[in-house]
Amino acid sequence: MVFRSIVRPLLRASKPQYLPARSPRCFSKSARLTESPSQPSNHERTTHFGFETVPEAEKEARVAGVFSNVAASYDTMNDFMSLGIHRLWKDHFVRSLNPGSSSSPNSPGWKMLDIAGGTGDIAFRLLDHATNINNSPSSTITISDINPAMLAEGKKRSLATSYANSPRLSFLVANAEELETIESNSIDLYTVAFGIRNFTNKEKALREAFRVLKPGGVFACLEFSGVTNPLFDAVYKRWSFSAIPLIGQLVAGDRASYQYLVESIEKFPKQEEFRDMIKDAGFMVPGKGWEDLTGGIAAIHKGVKPIEKP
Repeated sequence: MVFRSIVRPLLRASKPQYLPARSPRCFSKSARLTESPSQPSNHERTTHFGFETVPEAEKEARVAGVFSNVAASYDTMNDFMSLGIHRLWKDHFVRSLNPGSSSSPNSPGWKMLDIAGGTGDIAFRLLDHATNINNSPSSTITISDINPAMLAEGKKRSLATSYANSPRLSFLVANAEELETIESNSIDLYTVAFGIRNFTNKEKALREAFRVLKPGGVFACLEFSGVTNPLFDAVYKRWSFSAIPLIGQLVAGDRASYQYLVESIEKFPKQEEFRDMIKDAGFMVPGKGWEDLTGGIAAIHKGVKPIEKP
């Protein structure tokens, strides 16, 4: 079975330095991605796009616009959003999953799917761990993303790895809510890092993750979450809403995309609620269901697809 119940110490990082901010929040209309967003009718299903309420049919296109804008500077964006420690979180995330591990020397390797993984940041780490730590050269991964610009960035970055143009690495343009080309019960490990908060229908995506995973397979999510200390939370929100959009404007010439991204963190379900969503999709949840990183700025959530009894 892929899942191993391993409890690791919480990731510890040095105390970050914050940029001064003049005001606690910046919610002006000029920070929106569209000057005159459409208003949902009484009969349309709606969802949130940051702090806006928009028709579900509109959100996908607007999120695509955000990530097309930030694809080339995605890691820089995550540096701003995580106070520079997202790389440590990602390393810890991968180690906690221990990809490629097996009790059998003749294991066929893991079949992994990294959703919203366009730039390959998680996928390359997973393959490196499977290859170098667990001696599993037959483990494979598919990087799936709804945004072709993000996948193009991942393909470009893959050229600097040993996995470029190899059968171990493939790319798929797909919506996580409708993985039609992925067979049911075919995946050992499903990962999504800093992506699920942007999905239009998170419950549908979780059910699709459950469908494609093998019995005993693992769903693993790394996402920005709810800071647990009230004082730290106030400082982090001040940083997020005041500094990050401004830095986005200065560094990337794109204040609006960064404004949406910090708002999307605020709207994402907190740890307990997201754990319950994973359970509602059919997964077994180990322990309390999540691990806080750096005081809850981010959290790792896991679920295991039950093995059917004969």
